[in-house]
Amino acid sequence: MICGVVGVLVAALLIPAGVLATGAVSSVDKFLSEVPSGLDVQAPAQATTILASDGSTLATLYAQDRRVVTLDNMSPFIRDGVVGIEDSRFYEHGGVDLTGILRALVATLNGSRQGASTITQQYVNNVLIEQLVSAGKSEEAKLGAEKTMADKVKEIQLAIGLEKQMSKDDILAGYLNLIYFGNGAYGIEAAAKLYFNTSAKDLTLPQAAALAGVVNRPAYYDPITQPENVVNRRNDVLAKMLAQSKITQAEYDAAINAPLELHITESAQGCAAATTAPYFCDYVQQLILNDTAFGATAEERTKLLYQGGLTIKTTLDPALQKVAQEQTTATMSATDPLQRGSSIVSVEPGTGKVLTMAQNTIYDPAAEPGHYMGNFALPLNDANGETLHGAGGFQPGSTFKPFVFAEWLNSGHSMMTTIDGSVRRYPTGYPWQNTCGTTTGEYDPALAGSVLLPNDDPNHYYAMSAYEGLYNSINTVTFQTAAALDFCNIQKMATSAGVKDGLTNEPYDLSAIPKLIGTNNVAPIDMATSFATFASGGIRCNPIAITSVVDASGKDYPVQGADCQRTISEDVAAGVTYALQSVLVRGSGWNIGLDDKSNAFAKTGTTDGNIDTWTVGATTKIATASWFGSYQGNADQWKNQDITINGKYYVGVDGADLAGGQWAAVMNAAASNPAYAATAFTRPPASMLQATAALVVGVNDPKPGDEPVAVPQQDSSPVAPAQQESAPAQEQSTTAAPAQSESPAVDPSSAAPVPSVTTSPTPAGKAQNSNGATPAKR
Repeated sequence: MICGVVGVLVAALLIPAGVLATGAVSSVDKFLSEVPSGLDVQAPAQATTILASDGSTLATLYAQDRRVVTLDNMSPFIRDGVVGIEDSRFYEHGGVDLTGILRALVATLNGSRQGASTITQQYVNNVLIEQLVSAGKSEEAKLGAEKTMADKVKEIQLAIGLEKQMSKDDILAGYLNLIYFGNGAYGIEAAAKLYFNTSAKDLTLPQAAALAGVVNRPAYYDPITQPENVVNRRNDVLAKMLAQSKITQAEYDAAINAPLELHITESAQGCAAATTAPYFCDYVQQLILNDTAFGATAEERTKLLYQGGLTIKTTLDPALQKVAQEQTTATMSATDPLQRGSSIVSVEPGTGKVLTMAQNTIYDPAAEPGHYMGNFALPLNDANGETLHGAGGFQPGSTFKPFVFAEWLNSGHSMMTTIDGSVRRYPTGYPWQNTCGTTTGEYDPALAGSVLLPNDDPNHYYAMSAYEGLYNSINTVTFQTAAALDFCNIQKMATSAGVKDGLTNEPYDLSAIPKLIGTNNVAPIDMATSFATFASGGIRCNPIAITSVVDASGKDYPVQGADCQRTISEDVAAGVTYALQSVLVRGSGWNIGLDDKSNAFAKTGTTDGNIDTWTVGATTKIATASWFGSYQGNADQWKNQDITINGKYYVGVDGADLAGGQWAAVMNAAASNPAYAATAFTRPPASMLQATAALVVGVNDPKPGDEPVAVPQQDSSPVAPAQQESAPAQEQSTTAAPAQSESPAVDPSSAAPVPSVTTSPTPAGKAQNSNGATPAKR
């Protein structure tokens, strides 16, 4: 049967073309002229490139290292060399070589094997194999001696039919882009780069002849391990080219005497090779894999990402990223025995573009110290529950206080209202307001295991403005303002800014009173986003990392937008930025080494045991969240107290210390770029700066305009932060922190923190304080 079919094919090849058109052989003509549906000649698998915002390459992802180029972008030497050695009659036959077929047929019937495939047949065979590999059926692919006569018949039919649909040049280009050249190089462009560090277009005669010789048996003619075999095969190719008048005798003589001269240039691939931004690369990778715009199923999206030859343009600023990565690494080496983490992430206010994303660990799944695949900057999952490989966030500490302050302003209050910071006792059953849930908790030494609400130091238990309470990060003031507010509205304010739970993506939980000062995990990228909302005047933009995606054919894919919209009033945003500017000049961040504090604001945060430390802040052009802490647990061994880091001793690491230092470095670098030149923030309305009657929770609710009162006399009387002198950076001077206002004597023992309550560990090994029993520090 098979011999009969082959006989028909051979007979058909011997019949003149005009005769083939007659009805007598119409069935044969149809058999030979149709390309069966099983052959899908599409662009082969190609590598995907991830680009930074300036067009520089961050990473390359691929299942096969291949770059498709046109025939015009290939050296004529590689074209002539491959044709000369593989199929000298390529431009003469119709897809199969009759002499070769007859020779192969006789050999097969006699029980032996002899190759006679044309370039077209080889191309067909490689396309079929590529289809199987792409479909995950590589085990079904047949090579060489594994082929049956039926396989050869199908190959012949496909080759003849293909030649009726494609030009010779297109077939040759497809072949040279598809074939394997060994050592992971698919296609002539990748091979030229790997072996000679050049392009297919610039291959010299001896280089092209060497690669043309590799095609037949890539393992035997391996330029790296079998150079002698390659030279011998190269010389065979050169002899063929000379005999076919493709090169001159002089060219032949020079090429045959040329040394092989390899310049091995391996193409590093994957996010691990993105040395300056491996975790950002992983973030981009997950955004593609999670988005149905790139395929209905996970398998389709994976195939497109690793085989589709995508060009993914991202938002990352490579210059700022370099600074961020250097800073996180310098803060603590990944292999330091202390095994702490540091992270920086920056977004652009008004656009949501992610500008930096760096951390100090090594992007490697190996179970070695400092190796960690989780992204400190990200929540655990995206909004649809798909993994982002995020660490799930960290306790933000006092960096949550601005949202309480924002709701204080949003509800019509003045930041100059006097708040009683001496109130420390909140007994069981205290009437906290929460119209969308319940809020419980107590600070009452009359109860076993409870204490009075502590501040970070014993010197601030006195009446002060809400403004001073924020920039000096006074817990007792935050609690008193919250006692006059609806916790539901505080939660809504935080959500409006961009804050959410890093483990669940649910709104920040305020069911327990210590959560007011940051005991729920929040991802750094969400903290940066929320401060960017304030910096942009109340416009919240979702963070975006990708600006465009184009595949190898030029098709554009839709990408997620930032969905920028006003979520906070401009007046409230102005009030928050105004107050937080004072953090940097006379508050908890006075010693942070920011070069220009006139148009910047920030908030520090430090949790119980100094386990998590933060500085989050912004200008009108860039918002950055900086975190340093312990990502592997909350036990005593992970407390950052009585500790020496990089040769410097700390009684307790504060948010303004390591986190503040690396935050300032990134912000200073941004300030040197005109693209991030900061402008002045809008001044809040006069009503927000107006003195009012003092707040007495449960008795009054003072608002601006209720009745005129004198401005309280305080060392921290409100003036524009830009007009104030900032204290020298701590590392540059031994000058003490700014003097604090006089306060009543307080027994320091009454401010002792409550022991932490641990729950099940998060993916980063941290425990989230579910009931918030311990207040955060500054």
